[in-house]
Amino acid sequence: MANTYTQIYIQTVFAVKHRYGLIRAEWKEDLYRYMTGIVQQQGHKLIIINGMPDHVHAFIGLNPKQSISEMMQYLKMDSSKWINEKKLVRGHFEWQSGYGAFSYGHSQIDEVVKYIQNQEEHHRKRTFLEEYNLFLKKFDVPHDERYVFRPVED
Repeated sequence: MANTYTQIYIQTVFAVKHRYGLIRAEWKEDLYRYMTGIVQQQGHKLIIINGMPDHVHAFIGLNPKQSISEMMQYLKMDSSKWINEKKLVRGHFEWQSGYGAFSYGHSQIDEVVKYIQNQEEHHRKRTFLEEYNLFLKKFDVPHDERYVFRPVED
């Protein structure tokens, strides 16, 4: 085939280790800009990124030259390093292992963008774990409850 044409839209969802609310309003926009650069550097298009203090949603136009897992490895590793080098949290910042990745069609872009833009509003009604479990159910993702993001540890 002379040319390859793709249109792959993926929403990723990932959490701070132990789901601690470490992402602060004072620096979250800088973090999101940095993460946008990581995604773009890997050859993808970041459509929107937003989240809450304990998790992030990133909606990405995926370049099939790289797997989702490899892109997520770079995104989480490089952003953790950035947070730690800037000393934005006390102690050591880490993302929780794993992530969710959910695919969408072109006609759903606006709906997903609005959903991600309005994270604060959504989380007035449901917790992160409730939201994440709804994604798993909606997308019929087989999963083992033992390995779904853990509740915040006391």
